[in-house]
Amino acid sequence: MAELRPSGAPGPTAPPAPGPTAPPAFASLFPPGLHAIYGECRRLYPDQPNPLQVTAIVKYWLGGPDPLDYVSMYRNVGSPSANIPEHWHYISFGLSDLYGDNRVHEFTGTDGPSGFGFELTFRLKRETGESAPPTWPAELMQGLARYVFQSENTFCSGDHVSWHSPLDNSESRIQHMLLTEDPQMQPVQTPFGVVTFLQIVGVCTEELHAAQQWNGQGILELLRTVPVAGGPWLITDMRRGETIFEIDPHLQQERVDKGIETDGSNLSGVSAKCAWDDLSRPPEDDEDSRSICVGAQPRRLSGKDTEQIRETLRRGLEINSKPVLPPINPQRQNGLTHDRAPSRKDSLESDSSTAIIPHELVRTRQLESVHLKFNQESGALIPLCLRGRLLHGRHFTYKSITGDMAITFVSTGVEGAFATEEHPYAAHGPWLQILLTEEFVEKMLEDLEDLTSPEEFKLPKEYSWPEKKLKVSILPDVVFDSPLH
Repeated sequence: MAELRPSGAPGPTAPPAPGPTAPPAFASLFPPGLHAIYGECRRLYPDQPNPLQVTAIVKYWLGGPDPLDYVSMYRNVGSPSANIPEHWHYISFGLSDLYGDNRVHEFTGTDGPSGFGFELTFRLKRETGESAPPTWPAELMQGLARYVFQSENTFCSGDHVSWHSPLDNSESRIQHMLLTEDPQMQPVQTPFGVVTFLQIVGVCTEELHAAQQWNGQGILELLRTVPVAGGPWLITDMRRGETIFEIDPHLQQERVDKGIETDGSNLSGVSAKCAWDDLSRPPEDDEDSRSICVGAQPRRLSGKDTEQIRETLRRGLEINSKPVLPPINPQRQNGLTHDRAPSRKDSLESDSSTAIIPHELVRTRQLESVHLKFNQESGALIPLCLRGRLLHGRHFTYKSITGDMAITFVSTGVEGAFATEEHPYAAHGPWLQILLTEEFVEKMLEDLEDLTSPEEFKLPKEYSWPEKKLKVSILPDVVFDSPLH
């Protein structure tokens, strides 16, 4: 629960951020991390020292439900000459470390990220006659913050979030989000680390799909070129009734389709409703071959496997419903890497110094036959996985949101995989890898063609390649919501 009030932020003449010798009362009123972000806000809005602010009544660190302590709302006049309309500018406080005393975030030093390393912003077109900013964007930002806190996944520019509902709970076509760098907010060095500002950009379903099939940065660049769809500052207009592809039909074929053909997809993984079974041995052989998602105590991904998956994913986040995704282990991961430049020889090992080899204590099992299960939305991404990733020598991972397991498809050009051409199905605990040759990928694309029009078939739907001992089922959501999964 939140309340709306003036922020009471220090004005332009406020004293500098409190240091070690600051009076205790001042440090309590204006924590250094909070003061540093206010400083950047004052730089942009010197005439708005006390903007309206949505405030969490019970702070997250006191057991409240809202991770963001505050969301400030500013009036931005835009720039008519540059096709930038007047709009409301929302800025969050709480994903970064505001306090530095470990009440929310662990302090790790001044050189790295502060907290999760970023705050969220949002730019909403101001309607004619609107004298105060709508408050629904604050709840939207709280929803994304809950996801970050509970999953311990972070966002970066180019990520997408499929929300499946109008962002303002209206009848709008703006039902999903992309994230990009805020065009005005500069990174801030706080006493507790660096904070950057990621802007939420509302998009239509067709634009989300294009971002999934190609890449988020490419679609963001197209949105910048269409004033009514965002313009240079990517301002969200909830009244927008046309996609960029309806406004300019040439964009799909000349930019998106050519981009997919040339670059492949930058999306290397999603959180999804999925499961897998080992059909090689009887299910009662619990030690070696039982279904990963059946049983009271399923295996958990090891911390090292979890870290490797997170380091290698491009993190196209699929939030299938508004409830947050569960964490897959208690260890925080502050950020994930981007895909490198397109290459015919991708790798499952990160360039990061924290990249690790698979856990030596978890035996890798070679499987003879596997059964993959996806819900309809996740299944619709299989052609993207095959055409946009594997045919470009890359990998793609489905991370379950209903159980602690993962499925990674790899091509023959991927280094660091434990699946091989000799043993194309291999499991490392509940992490399954499937290596597909280019010839088999082409065959699967032919057989799975109807997945691109999922509204035309009824569930459940099954595909089978007996010679490869592989089966894929597309199942209703309720199957994955049951206690057995």
